[in-house]
Amino acid sequence: QVQLVESAGGLVQAGGSLRLSCAASGRTFSNYNMGWFRQAPGKEREFVAFVAAIWWTGTTTLYADSVKGRFTISRDNAKNTVYLQMNSLKPEDTAVYYCAASGQLTRSSNGYNYWGQGTQVTVSS
Repeated sequence: QVQLVESAGGLVQAGGSLRLSCAASGRTFSNYNMGWFRQAPGKEREFVAFVAAIWWTGTTTLYADSVKGRFTISRDNAKNTVYLQMNSLKPEDTAVYYCAASGQLTRSSNGYNYWGQGTQVTVSS
C-alpha cells in the first residue's frame, strides 16, 4: 500500500509558475513509477507526466505534448517525494492535479494503483 499526499495548489496568473509536490509513504517509493494527471471540469482525467522508478534503464521521464517544455517532473527518492514544476502557466492548465504511483511505466491512468486526493490549480487570464 502506498499513501500519496499532494501539496496545496493555488491560484496563479497566466505566465506564472507553481510547484506541486507529492509525498509518499508506505512501500518503497523508489520502486514505483510516479505520474501526474489532471482533470478539468467536464473533461476526462488526462496524463501530464511521469518519472520512472529507480530500476528503469530507459527513458526516465515523459510529458504530454500540451505541457512539454513548460512542466518538469522530478523525484527525490531520499525524501519520498515527486515534484511537478509548472512554468508559463496557461488558463487551460486549470484543473485538479493528481499524483499517482504505478508498478508499470505507462501514461494510462488505468495503470496506476495508488492516487493522491488531488489539488486544485487555477490559472487566471
